[in-house]
Amino acid sequence: MSTKTETFPIQKSEEEWRQQLDPLQYSVLRKHSTERAFTSPLNDEKRTGSFVCAGCGEPLFDSATKFESGTGWPSFWQPLPGGVGTTTDRSFFMTRTEVHCAKCGGHLGHVFPDGPAPTGQRYCMNGAAMKFEEKK
Repeated sequence: MSTKTETFPIQKSEEEWRQQLDPLQYSVLRKHSTERAFTSPLNDEKRTGSFVCAGCGEPLFDSATKFESGTGWPSFWQPLPGGVGTTTDRSFFMTRTEVHCAKCGGHLGHVFPDGPAPTGQRYCMNGAAMKFEEKK
């Protein structure tokens, strides 16, 4: 879970998450890890569709909001309504805004105020935390 006090509609034991997710997905979604920059195939994804949570399938971002940030992680300027939540992350001697799935609480990445118009936000997401569903 993303915080000790917040609960989410989807609740699973750590063992259930371990069985469902591959090791990198588990590390990112459940243990708040970060994948290495430029390693996710989703960074180069250009098709029309939706980016969904790898843990529960919750739609998170529309491909129309994806942009090339140059950071090495898939970046978006706006999430889908109700798809994500945020918490304050004070790890690594800094304060950042952590982004998590609103349905299962899986860690997705962080949001920064240096993105493009119209929102000025950069949702810098771990590709391992998401799957892409192409619009047919």
